Amino acid sequence: MSKISKNKEKRVDFIVSLYYTISGKKNAVNVINENQHLIDKLIPSDIIFAVDRLVKSNIPVGELKTGINKLLNVLYSAIKNYPYNKPSDASYFDCCIKNNNELDRRLKEIRPLLKQLNKTPADQVLRKQMAGIVSGLLEYEKYYQIKENVLFPFIESNLEEYRCLQLMWSFHDDIKRNIKSLSILLSDEKPDMKKLNRLSGDIFFNMYAIIFREERILFPYLEEIIVEDDLQSLFKDSLEIGFPYYTPAATTTKEHSSAQPDLNAIDLKSGSLTVEQIILLFNHLPVDITFVDENNKVKFFSTPEHRIFPRTNTIIGRDVHNCHPPESVHIVEKIIDSFRSGRKDMVSFWIRMKEEFILIRYFALHDDEGNYRGVIEVSQEVSGIQELEGEKRLLDF
Repeated sequence: MSKISKNKEKRVDFIVSLYYTISGKKNAVNVINENQHLIDKLIPSDIIFAVDRLVKSNIPVGELKTGINKLLNVLYSAIKNYPYNKPSDASYFDCCIKNNNELDRRLKEIRPLLKQLNKTPADQVLRKQMAGIVSGLLEYEKYYQIKENVLFPFIESNLEEYRCLQLMWSFHDDIKRNIKSLSILLSDEKPDMKKLNRLSGDIFFNMYAIIFREERILFPYLEEIIVEDDLQSLFKDSLEIGFPYYTPAATTTKEHSSAQPDLNAIDLKSGSLTVEQIILLFNHLPVDITFVDENNKVKFFSTPEHRIFPRTNTIIGRDVHNCHPPESVHIVEKIIDSFRSGRKDMVSFWIRMKEEFILIRYFALHDDEGNYRGVIEVSQEVSGIQELEGEKRLLDF
C-alpha cells in the first residue's frame, strides 16, 4: 500500500470515527474542536470512501441519513475551502451544474413568497404564485432520473466505493415525495401553514445539500477518474432522458458505431426470427420489459416509443439490488428469493402516476429442469383497459 493510500485510509478512519462521535452526542463539540486541524486536511474523495464504509456497516437508513447530514455539516467548511475547478463549459458536468443553478433560481423565488404567505395565509394570489413555482420543481425529477439511470450505474461499474449513491438516491426520494406533498397542500385554499413550513424547510435543506454534495464532492472526484469518451457517452444517454431546465443548444457527444445486425434467423422453437425482427417485436409490445438473470444482473430492456420507467444502456450488467433505493431493497430481495425457491412465480403491484394507472408485474423464469433463470419485470399503463365494458369483436372492426 502506498504512502498516499495509507494517509487516505487514516483520513477515512477519522471521518468514520467522527461520524460515531457526532451521532452518539458524546463530547462531540470538544472532539471537533480538538481535531479541527485534521478536518481541514480532508479532501472530497475521503468522504465518498467513508460514507461507503458506513453504508456497509448496515446502519438503519433513516439513522444513517440523519448522521451523515450532521457529519457533513461539520465538514462543510473544509470541503467548501478545498481547491475547486469548475467543469469546462458545455461539458457533461457543466450541464448538470447549470440545471442546479436553474433549480437554485426557482428556490430563491419561493423564499419571499413563503415569508409573505406566513404573514397573510389567506392571500390566494400569493398561494397560487408559490404553487406555480413548486409545480415547476416537479420537473426536476428528470434530473434525478438521469442520475439514477445513467450516472449511478456507471459509477457502480467503475468505482468500488460507490455506496454513497444509495443514500443520495434515498434523499432524492425524500425530495420528490415532499415536493408532491407540498404541491397538494398548496392546492388547498387554507393550507396548514405549520405543515407547509415544515415541508418547505425539508425541501430547501435536502435540495441544497444534494447540490453541494454533487458539485463539491462527487463531480470533482469523478472528473479525476472518468475518461472523456465515457463522459460523452454519459452525456448522450442523459440527453435521451432529457434535462429538466437547461439543455445545451448543441453538444459534441460522439455517436458510437454499432455492429451490423445479424441477419441470420434464430431458431426460437416456435418459429425463427432475425435479430431485427426480435428487436421490432419487443419494442412494439404495449409494455415495458426488463430482464434480470439468475445472477441478479440486468441483461436486457425493451425500448418502446413511450417507456413508463426510463432505462439506458448504462444499467446493463447492473446488480438489481442497486436499481432500487435502500428502503425497498429488502422487498426486492424477498421477491427474488420467493422466485428462486419456487414459492411464487408472479408478483403484481399497481401505482398511480399523474393521470396514468400503472400495473407492474414480476414473472419468475425457470428452465425445463426447474432451475431458476431470472425474472422479467413487465410494466403497463392500464387505465384504458380498466374502462373497457361490454364486448368489441373482430367482426365489429
